[in-house]
Amino acid sequence: MASAELQGKYQKLAQEYSKLRAQNQVLKKGVVDEQANSAALKEQLKMKDQSLRKLQQEMDSLTFRNLQLAKRVELLQDELALSEPRGKKNKKSGESSSQLSQEQKSVFDEDLQKKIEENERLHIQFFEADEQHKHVEAELRSRLATLEMEAAQHQAVVDGLTRKYMETIEKLQNDKAKLEVKSQTLEKEAKECRLRTEECQLQLKNLHDDLSGRLEESLSIITEKVPFNDTKYSQYNALNVPLHNRRHQLKMRDIAGQALAFVQDLVMALLNFHTYTEQRIQIFPIDSAIEPISPLNQKFSQYLHENASYVRPLEEGMLHLFESITEDTVTVLETTVKLKTFSEHLTSYICFLKKILPYQLKSLEEECESSLCTSALRARNLELAQDMKKMTAVFEKLETYIHLLALPSTEPDGLLRTNYGSVLTNVGAALHGFHDVVKDISKHYSQKATIEHELPTATQKLITTNDCILSSLVALTNGAGKIASFFSNNLDCFIASLSYGPKAASGFISPLSAECMLQYKRKAAAYMKALRKPLLESVPYEEALANRRVLLSSTESREGLAQQVQQSLEKISKLEQEKEHWMLEAQLAKIKLEKENQRIADKLRSTSSGQGLGLAQENATGVNAAGREEASAKAVLEPAHSTSLVSIFFFFNANRSVCSLADSKSVHFYAECRALSKRLALAEKSKDALTEDMKVAGQNISRLQDELTTTKRSYEDQLSMMSDHLCSMNETLSKQREEIDTLKMSSKGNSKKNKSR
Repeated sequence: MASAELQGKYQKLAQEYSKLRAQNQVLKKGVVDEQANSAALKEQLKMKDQSLRKLQQEMDSLTFRNLQLAKRVELLQDELALSEPRGKKNKKSGESSSQLSQEQKSVFDEDLQKKIEENERLHIQFFEADEQHKHVEAELRSRLATLEMEAAQHQAVVDGLTRKYMETIEKLQNDKAKLEVKSQTLEKEAKECRLRTEECQLQLKNLHDDLSGRLEESLSIITEKVPFNDTKYSQYNALNVPLHNRRHQLKMRDIAGQALAFVQDLVMALLNFHTYTEQRIQIFPIDSAIEPISPLNQKFSQYLHENASYVRPLEEGMLHLFESITEDTVTVLETTVKLKTFSEHLTSYICFLKKILPYQLKSLEEECESSLCTSALRARNLELAQDMKKMTAVFEKLETYIHLLALPSTEPDGLLRTNYGSVLTNVGAALHGFHDVVKDISKHYSQKATIEHELPTATQKLITTNDCILSSLVALTNGAGKIASFFSNNLDCFIASLSYGPKAASGFISPLSAECMLQYKRKAAAYMKALRKPLLESVPYEEALANRRVLLSSTESREGLAQQVQQSLEKISKLEQEKEHWMLEAQLAKIKLEKENQRIADKLRSTSSGQGLGLAQENATGVNAAGREEASAKAVLEPAHSTSLVSIFFFFNANRSVCSLADSKSVHFYAECRALSKRLALAEKSKDALTEDMKVAGQNISRLQDELTTTKRSYEDQLSMMSDHLCSMNETLSKQREEIDTLKMSSKGNSKKNKSR
C-alpha cells in the first residue's frame, strides 16, 4: 500500500513537471517573439533617425540658400536705389535702359517670390516632419520600454520556473532515492510479516482449539449450574452494579466543582446587575429624591427588588447537584436527580425575566420620550431593548435543553438515549449564544453610559451607578464566556460518560432501577468494608463480669452524681459572684488610697508655706470628700466603716501637726490594706477553683476547635486539590503554547531555508 501511494505521488509530480515544462516552452516562444519585435522596432527607429538626419541636412542647405537669396535681394535693392536718381537725370536718354531694368526687376521679383514660397513650404514640411518624428519617436520609446519591461518580467518568470523545475527535479530525485530505500525496507518487513503471519496462524489454530474446548466446558457448566441469566433481559441487567470507575467519578466531581464556581460567579453578576438597575431607575430620568418616579418604574423597581429570591436558588441548586456527585456514586443522567431541582430553579428565574421584560422595555421607551434623550441615546436604548429580548429568549432555550437533560432522572420515556448527545451539543451552543448576547448588552450599555455622562444634567450618582452596572456586565460577560468555553471543552467528556452504565446493555432503564442499583452498590460497599474490618480482641469472661458489676453500680449512683454536679454548678456561680464583688471592692480601695496619698501630698505642701488656717479648711474639705466617697461606696458595695473612722480622726485632730496626721493615716491605711490582702487571698483561692472549671470548659472548647479545624482542613485540602488541578491545567496549556511556538519557529526556519534554496 505504501509503495502504491508513493508511486501515485510520483506520477502526480511527473504530471505537474510535464505541465510546467509545456508552460515553459510557451513562455520561451513568447519571449523570442517579443525579442524579434523589439529588434524590428529598433531597426525602424534607426531608419527614422536616418531620414531625420537627411531632412536636417536638407533644411540646413535650404536655410543657406535662403540666406544667399536674401543677400542677393539686398544687393539688387541697393542697385535699384542707386539707379533711380540716375534715371531721373537721364530720363529721356535712358528710356530703353529703364525698360530693361524694369524687366529685370520684374524677373527678380518673380524669382524672389517663388523662392519665398518654396522656403515657406519647406519650413512647413520640416515642421510637420519634425513633429511627426517626435511623436513616432515617443511612441517607439514607450513601446520599447514596455517591451523591455515585459521581457524582464518574462525573463524573471523563466528564471523562477527554471529554478522551480530544478528544485522539483532535485526533490523528485531525493524522493525517488527515499522511496527506493523505503521499498527495500518494506520488502524486508513484508517478508518478516509473512513469517509472523504463518506463526500467528499456527497460534490462532491452537487458540481456537483451546477456546472451543473451554467453550464446550463452560456451556455444559452453565446449562447444569446456572438457573437464571440476569443479563439476558435489559430490565434485570439494569439492576446489576457496574464496575466502579473511581477516575470517572473524581473527574465528574471536579467538573461539577468547576461548574459550581462558574455558576456562583454568574449568580453574583446577575444579582449586581439587577440591583444596580433598580438603583438606576430611582435616579434616572427622574430622581426619586426630588420628585416621585412614574408608576411603571415603581412597579419595575418593586419587581427588581425581588431578584435575589429568584437568582440565589440557582446557586443552591448547583451546590446540591455538586454534593450529590461523590466518589461512591455512579454519575449518569439517570442518577443525577438533583438536576431536576436546578432545572426548576432556572424555570422560576426565567419566569422572573419574562415578568420584568415588559416593564424594562416600557422603562426604556419612557427614557426615549424624555426631553433629555438625544437621537444617539434613543438608538442605544432601542438596541438595549432588542438585546434584553434576545437574552430572555436565550435563557428560555437553555432552560428547555436543561429540562430535557433532567427528564431521564424523573421520566424515562421523556428523552431517548440516542438524543443525549444532540441535547448536550445544543446546550453548548445556547451558552455561546448567551455569551454573545451579554457581550452586545455590555457594548451597547457602555456606549449609552458614555452618552449620558456627556449630558449637562448628569449627576455623580448616575455616573457611579452606570459604572457599577458596567462592572457587573463585564463580570457577567466574563462568567458567561468562562462557562461556555468550559462546557465546550468538556463536551466530549459529557458525551463519553453517557455510555457509563451496566455491562452489556444500552443503559439504565428507569430512575427506579438506577436508584435500586445505587442501593445495591451501597450494600455491596458496606459488605466489602465489613469484610476488610479487622476483628476486635475478645474480652475475657471474668473481666466482662467485673465490668458488668461496675456498670450496674455506676447506674445506681447516677442520681447522686447528678445532684453533686448540680451543687458544684451552684457553688461555682456563687464563687463567681463573690469574685466580682471582691474585685470591685479592691478597685474602690485602690482609688481611695490614691486620693488619700494625693491629699497628704497637698497638705504637706500647704504646711510648708505656714498656712495653718488653709490646712484646717483643706482637712474639712477632705472630710466632706471622704464622706461623699463613702456614700458612693455604700451605693455599690457593703458599707466601709474604716472611711468614717478616718474622717472622725481628721475632724478631731485638725489642729495637730501634719507629721502626726500623716503617721496616723499611714497606720490606718496599712491596716486597711492588710485586710484587703486577706480578702484578696480568699478571692485567689476561689479564683483557683474557678480556673479548674475554666480548664474543663477550655478543653471542651479546644475539642470543638479541633473538630472545626479538621473540617476546615478538609475544605482547604479540597481547595488545594482544585488549585493543583488548575495549576496542572495551566502548565499543560503553557507547554502546548511552547510547542506551538517551536512549531511556528521551525516552520519559519523551513520557509527561510526554502527561500534561500
